[in-house]
Amino acid sequence: MKGFKDFVMRGNLVELAVAFIIAGAFGTVVKTFTDVLMGIIGKVGGKPDFSTYKPAGLSVGIFLTALVSFLIVAFVVYFFVVKPYELAKARYAKAEEDAAPDEDTVLLREIRDALRGRA
Repeated sequence: MKGFKDFVMRGNLVELAVAFIIAGAFGTVVKTFTDVLMGIIGKVGGKPDFSTYKPAGLSVGIFLTALVSFLIVAFVVYFFVVKPYELAKARYAKAEEDAAPDEDTVLLREIRDALRGRA
């Protein structure tokens, strides 16, 4: 039981559970935003529902509707989550680079230089 308790109480497992819950909530937000965008596209260019489209008798319309929906979700996630995250990460990473290296890094560099000097 101790091994199981240690496994369940691991920080990574708890972080993963929290991430899963947040992802589910975020998925709902993205889905509703996609529905709003699909409504706007419907007002501008007609109803974005291809479910009745059947070229040569093949029912590919549902796939096309899902594909358009996926592309809108990918657009939303990329431009409203990934790009702002990358910009914030780049901004804050520069501040961390300016900081002096920690003791371990300095020690490792000294060891490296000493080993190079022996060769």
